[in-house]
Amino acid sequence: MTVPRPLVSVVIPNYNYRNSIGLCVDAALRQTYAPLEVIVVDDHSTDDSLKIARSRDVTVLQTPGNSGVAVARNTGAAAARGEILFFVDSDVALRPDAVEKAVEELLANPGYGAVCGIYEDQPLIRDSVVEECRVLQAYCWRMDSLGTVSFLFSSLTAIPRKVFQEIGPFNPRLRQTEEVEYGERMSARYEIMVTPHVLGRHDDDDKLSALLRKLFRRARLRVPLFARRRRFAKGFETASRSMAAVAALGAVAALPLALLGPWWLLAPVALAGLSVAGDLPMYRYVLKRRGARFLAVFTSVAFATNVAISSGIAVGAVYWLLSGRFRRLYETQWLTAGEETAREEISGAPGEPTVRNPGMTA
Repeated sequence: MTVPRPLVSVVIPNYNYRNSIGLCVDAALRQTYAPLEVIVVDDHSTDDSLKIARSRDVTVLQTPGNSGVAVARNTGAAAARGEILFFVDSDVALRPDAVEKAVEELLANPGYGAVCGIYEDQPLIRDSVVEECRVLQAYCWRMDSLGTVSFLFSSLTAIPRKVFQEIGPFNPRLRQTEEVEYGERMSARYEIMVTPHVLGRHDDDDKLSALLRKLFRRARLRVPLFARRRRFAKGFETASRSMAAVAALGAVAALPLALLGPWWLLAPVALAGLSVAGDLPMYRYVLKRRGARFLAVFTSVAFATNVAISSGIAVGAVYWLLSGRFRRLYETQWLTAGEETAREEISGAPGEPTVRNPGMTA
């Protein structure tokens, strides 16, 4: 007797990703795995991405108002019928076998809380050299994180429904870093596994200014978690990589020393070298993959991202010292009565009837 395979619900949160939402949904529909349902949750987009999603044969839902990706994921999870929830962001296109590989991992390892995939080393849409650099950086960092981690790659991850019920929904008060907080909760009870077999291509930031602002903001918002756990997260937050970020900021801060004489230039140069040394395997990979000319550009972008990250942490430390509200950003007691109701809905049994007309907004 053949055991039926579990239904997988692919949940795609979306906000203003008109360039990639079609590619994302089409990739989800082309999966080799069955049975599968695809749910797009639009967070009140102002572009035509909702129209693009509705043109596909999938379930399309909308949040009550623009509320952030955590609320969008929770909305999709509450409507899902699957035994496995597969979250993928609307700027990611899965490989055809991504869902199948994730399900295989989960079924073979019942103790896993989540199986997270990684981005490939090429962008989904080639918009700029900055994007190519960032995609390579993200690929190397995630390849470095293979195995057990203590945070969640929520943009490309499969979670058994029973685990999601136990851990609870994403924190709806967090518009960013919600995946870091969720990983903290989950890793206290379950293993979170990063595998190179579940792959997708990512449409990353194509402008340096937007990329640096995002990295600065996310680094600042992680400070309360850093302060609470007082250790590096298990994964790509390594001591050497953190040293590289600090050294990059130190190199920028030391530049005025050059006014004292040419020999003082050795200080920022040495710190910049220390920044590269802290992530040397990444630079070797880029050199082998793209050559010396591209490596020069890549090194500049990576240096800038390190400065943004370390600056964000420095500013976040000041916020943490001065603001009690900032220190309480990740407190666990955040469920209100309404959010408790949402959690109960998410905990409903798979297969319970819900309003779900393909191509219609619920």
